[in-house]
Parts: sequence; structure tokens; C-alpha cells
Amino acid sequence: MSEQVLKIENLKVSYGGIEAVRGISFDVKAGEIVTLIGANGAGKSSTLRTISGLVKPVDGRVIFEGEDITAKNPTIIVSKGLVMVPEGRRIFPNLTVLENLKVGAYLRKDDLSRDLEMVYSYFPRLQERSWQAGGTLSGGEQQMLAVGRALMARPKLLMMDEPSLGLAPIVVQGIFEIIKQIHEAGTTVLLIEQNANMALHVADRAYVIENGMIAMEGTGKELLEDEKVRAAYLGSRSE
Repeated sequence: MSEQVLKIENLKVSYGGIEAVRGISFDVKAGEIVTLIGANGAGKSSTLRTISGLVKPVDGRVIFEGEDITAKNPTIIVSKGLVMVPEGRRIFPNLTVLENLKVGAYLRKDDLSRDLEMVYSYFPRLQERSWQAGGTLSGGEQQMLAVGRALMARPKLLMMDEPSLGLAPIVVQGIFEIIKQIHEAGTTVLLIEQNANMALHVADRAYVIENGMIAMEGTGKELLEDEKVRAAYLGSRSE
């Protein structure tokens, strides 16, 4: 049985009295891809932001590698190996591609060359554009840069918030291929994604979030084949 890396216990998050997350509990084991799917506003991003320390929960606990990291400083959380690729990329548009990647390694004091080579092996286009300003890249290239920047922190668990948002289908396919490669190289992944079809195809396990609560859970395959999930999130697509 795989070791539990992340455990979320009864997490509750509110904004100005409005409950965004209403007592969520789930776990992620080493070597898994776990996905959270649900409609926009269901509480998925609030969950990730709380795990990352960007939002303080009203109640509940975030346990990473056996340690309670609830509401710790985001820098401390990153230093422990829990790293997020934020929704909307959030790259630094005036910095070059290389400078953006180095920002991802800001807590490290060692040589970065091997990790840069690793990122460039995933994303050759970033190497071609290493001296280009991040803001001049296409949306797909900026998403590659956001993922590459996170990998420079050497994550034990990589959290990804809507990596396909706003991207053309062919670019989305490429991003998901990279997610699989990163996973196969040994990184555990927690994925939040509105493209339920793509997410469930790569996920070992999945949770459906509705109105700030977990409505369903199962393997990616089980949820792909579930009639309620297909009707709500997959439309007529069955593959």
C-alpha cells in the first residue's frame, strides 16, 4: 500500500461569511495522480489555495508527510516540497523565460543546470525562447513555463490548478501528455481541472466536488463510466 503524502481533514473555507469549502476530507498517496473535478465555483481552487497556505481555513487540517502544515507560510510549504501551478499561469511577463524558471528555484542554493535540462526536455520550446520575455509567449507556452517553474522547486507533490484553462484542444493534449510524463518520472500530482474527460483519463483516483463538498469518489475509470458523472461533466462524450 502506498504511503499517504497528503491528508485533508474536514477542511472548511469561507470568504466574507460565504462558505466556499464545507468540510472536505480526502487524501493523496505517493505516486498517484488524484484529480478534483466539479463545476466552476464548486470549491476546487479554494481547496488548493488553502493547502498552499494562501488562504487560512475556518476549520480542518492539512497534513503533508505526517506534519500539520495548516495555514503555514506559503514559502515554508513550498520548501517542504508542496508546490502549486496556479490558475491563470501567473508568470512574470517582464522576466525572460530563464529568469521565470529560476524564480521557481528561489529557495534553492544548489546548481540548477540539471533541473533546467529536465524542464527543457519536457518543453523544448522554452529552451528555444529562453531569452524571450514571458509576456510575449503564447498561452500554451506560458502554461508550459508555469509548469516548468514549479518543477524547478523539485516538488514532492505538484498541485495544478486548471492547467487547460483557455487553451486550444491540441495544446491541452500536449499539457496532459506532459502531466503523465512528470508523474511517470516519480512526482505525485494533485490536479484540479474543469476538463473532466481529460482529468479522469489520467487520474488514478478522483473526487467530485459540488457546492463545497465531496459528492462522489472513485478511480478515474469508475467515474468516467458513472452515468451521473457523464451526464453532469462529460456530456455525450464517453472517451
